[in-house]
Amino acid sequence: MKNIYLIGFMGAGKSTAARALSDAAGMDMVEMDQRIEKEQEMPITEIFAVYGEAYFRDLETELIGSLAKKTGLVVSCGGGSVLREKNAALMKESGCIVLLTATPETIYERVRHSTNRPVLNGNMNVDYIRALMEKRRERYEAVADVMIPTDGRTIREIAADILEHVQK
Repeated sequence: MKNIYLIGFMGAGKSTAARALSDAAGMDMVEMDQRIEKEQEMPITEIFAVYGEAYFRDLETELIGSLAKKTGLVVSCGGGSVLREKNAALMKESGCIVLLTATPETIYERVRHSTNRPVLNGNMNVDYIRALMEKRRERYEAVADVMIPTDGRTIREIAADILEHVQK
């Protein structure tokens, strides 16, 4: 089976949906941010602080390149991973890109107590989230093969919806 890449804004439900999808489909799961933290032996907030965002984005590209050589993976992608054309192309070639969506208010409720969202540090509010989501929306929609809303739905419903779409 081809890989399933879950993309979307932070807090859209990528990691949670990836776990449910992995269980439901019997596929291996990769959480990109966790993998990068493990390989770099530091949290993403520290990677951003010490090396900068461009370095982190290079790490994402390197990881996607290695994942694209495999099959049968459910990949929870970092929120900004598809902003690079190369990353999106690698994902398209090796799998299905599923965009998980949620309202800015839902995102805020899901991430407001998080301290490991470097892009939101100092900007943890609905207006900032809305503006950043809008800035990325066109890109997300352009690369997605499927769009799945997550607001007000159970993780089981979301995973079933994803499976239904990618098996077509």
